[in-house]
Amino acid sequence: MARPFGTKEAKLLITEHRELLSQLEEAASALQTCRENIKQYSDLLAAQSVLTILRDIPVEEINNREKRSFRVKTLRENGYQTIADIVPASVHALASVYGISEDAACSIKRIVNEMASQAGQGCKIRLSTDNQSKEASDLVSAICRFRQLKPLSASAAQTADANRSDISTALADLEPVNGTLKWLFASKEKKRKAMEAFCRLTELRIDNYGAEAAALTAEYQAIQNSTVSDAWKDFSADPVSYFNVLEEINPGLLGNDDALYGLPEELAREIQDECWFPDGLLCELRRYQQWGVKYILHQERVLLGDEMGLGKTVQAIAAMVSLKNTGASHFLVVCPASVITNWCREIRKMSRLTVIKIHGCSRTDAFQSWLKTGGVAVTTYETTAYCTLPDAFRFSMLVVDEAHYIKNPEAKRTKNVRALCTHAERLLFMTGTALENRAGEMVSLIRMLQPDIGSRIENMTYMASAPQFRKTIAPVYYRRKREDVLTELPDLIESREWCTMSPAEEAAYEQAVLSGNYTESRRVSWNVPDLNDSSKAARLLELVNDAEADGRKVIVFSFFLDTIRKITLLLGKRCLDPITGAVPPQRRQELIDSFDQAPPGTVLAAQIQSGGTGLNIQSASVVILCEPQLKPSVENQAISRAYRMGQTRNVLVYRLLCEDSVDERITALLEEKQAVFDAFADQSEAANDSQEIDEHTFGDIIREEIDRINAKRK
Repeated sequence: MARPFGTKEAKLLITEHRELLSQLEEAASALQTCRENIKQYSDLLAAQSVLTILRDIPVEEINNREKRSFRVKTLRENGYQTIADIVPASVHALASVYGISEDAACSIKRIVNEMASQAGQGCKIRLSTDNQSKEASDLVSAICRFRQLKPLSASAAQTADANRSDISTALADLEPVNGTLKWLFASKEKKRKAMEAFCRLTELRIDNYGAEAAALTAEYQAIQNSTVSDAWKDFSADPVSYFNVLEEINPGLLGNDDALYGLPEELAREIQDECWFPDGLLCELRRYQQWGVKYILHQERVLLGDEMGLGKTVQAIAAMVSLKNTGASHFLVVCPASVITNWCREIRKMSRLTVIKIHGCSRTDAFQSWLKTGGVAVTTYETTAYCTLPDAFRFSMLVVDEAHYIKNPEAKRTKNVRALCTHAERLLFMTGTALENRAGEMVSLIRMLQPDIGSRIENMTYMASAPQFRKTIAPVYYRRKREDVLTELPDLIESREWCTMSPAEEAAYEQAVLSGNYTESRRVSWNVPDLNDSSKAARLLELVNDAEADGRKVIVFSFFLDTIRKITLLLGKRCLDPITGAVPPQRRQELIDSFDQAPPGTVLAAQIQSGGTGLNIQSASVVILCEPQLKPSVENQAISRAYRMGQTRNVLVYRLLCEDSVDERITALLEEKQAVFDAFADQSEAANDSQEIDEHTFGDIIREEIDRINAKRK
């Protein structure tokens, strides 16, 4: 029987299949190796953090621990200056120091190990692009590879498992007869099997298996060859995913190792077992946010009181997404008018849910459309008066943002919301305002959600901070603090507060644009005669109130003197004298000293060119920017007044912006410039200056706005 293939051809085919299968198996097992690396590198980074603490402790401290008289002077003379220097030293190395006995060396080592253990208990690792040390870079690179390998390893394992038996059988049949002499002396049966095996291996190489295996191994090699720079860029784009991986593989190192997140154990176990379905959610949640979603779904009628900046909005959106995936169709969000635009934007950005804004002159048509088609309706407290539902109509969830707005049972908006509650299968009230010290408000809200619990706690309000009280309200009121769940995040949390202009604001703005008044156009929302008509002023007041409830102080920046003047008048006694270009340096420092001593909720207003440079204002942890600046470096310098060494709290930065205005165009243009800068420019002051929007460019923006306004009016 003639052989239809050559020895060289057969050997090449055998080698190719063995290598391909080996690479698939390597890719399939690489995930576990990567997991082990993450554990190792994160432990090492934590150890480095401990050493950093111990480097500040002089070696003399070992005598203070047990009132001993170790010869620390001798230790210093031999290079042991701090406790960190002793940590890596062995007992033998210490005992070799003249004057240190072996017994003393053992005692010193024991004391130092105890100190290192104590330091490690309160030491948590942090990842930041500002600290790209070797240890941090190794960890970020390992997490980056893990994230990329996770889907790849699963596919590689599946492909290898599906074809391994077939390939192994064919290789076994072809191997014994792949030489000329072997073929000559082989039996007819072996020759038949060898020819079938050769054909089968050739088919596998060119069919779906071959193409899929080649693509997977090429992708695996690309992942293995990725650089540290690639990993840091990926981290910057999606830090949440990195922290989630780290939390999964080495829990506790981020400082949020409370597996129950403050809930009673029995309730926590129920929450843990709750299922949620994120298909259609376009962002990744932190573990504590996933826990919040499960709490919302499991308890059905709850008050979520997470601190500012923890993502209550995204937890609400995720809960609605999960309900949508299990058949729900209608959701309703009630919020202050100042954040209705924000809610609509966030829902579109973070999910595939449809959004209908029920507000303004088109509210009736929008409401009827929602009744027919479903989705998420977003409305204001004032507009609830026009949202009358048919008696038999039921919808899936009512979300009430800033729920402390309905603390007064006799208020009209409270009665309107109560009426909507009767049609909702689930209720989610949300507030960032701490209610522990406002027990009356808490009872009022809890009564609306779960009357039985409200009745039980009504006579317990005097012990609102006691564990027994917290356990009683745990089924309905859930609050996490920032320092408990976000210890690993950078200290700077920025958000854009999109506001919808009132008719008075819109008229003033359009008049400024059509007259070509650049200054007045940039003062959108602040140039109305009465700030009661200003959506930005309304949002500013809410942020100041939230900050006061959260024990924070606020600094407000604007480019325009008149805006600063109006804000100062609006806030009255809550606002100190403003810092402007006319205020001499000595007086500026006096104002800052007064601000440092002032109570939470105090506001310092400053012209951004004057208060944004050369001052240290660490006592402020909320920064509000009244309008986008044409030069980003001006904003960055202003934020740095509060976000600098000595700051003990996360700094929250809020940019007040109006839709359908120059704010939107400036912000979009600066984003484009920032992207180009990130891709090509050097980190230099000259490069920062190149990002500035000059007068010519701003003139183009005004002309586009004129065209838009004219088209709208026609």
